[in-house]
Amino acid sequence: MNRRPAALPRRALSARLTPAQLLALVYAAGILIGTGLLHLPGVQRAGATALDSVELLFTATSAICITGLVVADTGEAFTRLGQVIIIVLVQIGGLGILTFGTLFAFLTGRRLNFSERQGLVAQLNALSVGGVLPLLRAILTYTLVTELVGTVLLSLRFVPQYGLGEGLYQAVFHAVSAYNNGGFVVLAGGMAPYASDPLVSLTISALVILGGLGFLVQLNYVSHLINPRKNRLLVYSRLTVLTTGVLLALGTLVVLLLEWQNTKTLGALSTPGKFLAAFFQSVTPRSAGFSTVDIESMNTASIFAIIGLMFIGANSGSTGGGIKTSTFAILVGSAWNMVRGRGELIVFQRRVLNENVVRAGSITTLYTLLVAGAFFLLLATNPKLGFTHLLFETVSAAATVGLSMNTTHLLNDPGLLILTALMYLGRIGPLTFAVAFSLRSTQKRNIKYPPERDILVG
Repeated sequence: MNRRPAALPRRALSARLTPAQLLALVYAAGILIGTGLLHLPGVQRAGATALDSVELLFTATSAICITGLVVADTGEAFTRLGQVIIIVLVQIGGLGILTFGTLFAFLTGRRLNFSERQGLVAQLNALSVGGVLPLLRAILTYTLVTELVGTVLLSLRFVPQYGLGEGLYQAVFHAVSAYNNGGFVVLAGGMAPYASDPLVSLTISALVILGGLGFLVQLNYVSHLINPRKNRLLVYSRLTVLTTGVLLALGTLVVLLLEWQNTKTLGALSTPGKFLAAFFQSVTPRSAGFSTVDIESMNTASIFAIIGLMFIGANSGSTGGGIKTSTFAILVGSAWNMVRGRGELIVFQRRVLNENVVRAGSITTLYTLLVAGAFFLLLATNPKLGFTHLLFETVSAAATVGLSMNTTHLLNDPGLLILTALMYLGRIGPLTFAVAFSLRSTQKRNIKYPPERDILVG
């Protein structure tokens, strides 16, 4: 009797899963594995308040979904082993579990089938299946080199301060956390002591910006600089860099104007320190989660601006969350087009497809509904906490940012579970999740219905 190979059921299951389903399930598995690792002996620091299973699940989700929200100070609550587990989860979450799976396949010599290549395309937002593997190799190399450069720069400050061993550890930890937009900090006193330190603040900011630009954008610009004639700049790359620059400039200006005289934030700093701290606070809401000033002490208008930056987030295919800068740019451009009475959206002398405009609207709608639903549940389960505090926490979790108005540790278990689900959905994307588990008809219907022009909109 012929027997099927043992690997057939696994391959058959993989073949039945769409890339969106595979992405959602693998991240869920990563969260469960991370939670199990954080339950190991020697992970939590002796003498510190012990974290329960819900809090450890929350921490693992925050790490694998590169958010940075914490229920307790990472440096005080976890031992060196626990901190290493967390930063490894951040690195895995940043590069993508599917990316690491493909790397393992390379190392073991196993060939990738087409469905696995499709899964990697969904993870990296590559333009074509055929170019995935060279793209993967470039991504891994570029990521490690960038983190190494960040480590070297940060060690120039941390090694003299902490000594060789501890200084290098701090440099590696925060370089990885910054480039992957993780937001986890193990420095004593957090990032606040470095508010006026250009070496630390600018290095962290540069790593955050590079990680938030997206792998495809970075590689496109690098290849263009190497050979401008052969490698042209993509319209997407130009659009995202322009949008990122505009948002960074506006965010810095808003924080400067609103917090200049606030003695609890920028007011106590020197003039150069104010500009540096304002720029840093404009960078990190894009999905990083670091802060050099007390967010809770900022003016309400500044907090509102930060919520808006978090909602927009970073770029597609990056380590950041939010609706993404390209989505925001398309929505703004489409609205401006409608005001001017133009039918098609033109970007850098290229026409944006209507399906991309519809997709941008769908992503924003789903994202808004997700945030609104989670915010309502948080208000219902934690009625004693402030409206603004819970809204800030909700957007921060959905955009996988990690900034907090000192609220996370005050949430009860239902609140933590709501944010856990929100971080997970924010990482894989609400549209990806909806597509992954939507019910589809098994029959193809090639039916075109007549248009209805009598529906009033606006």
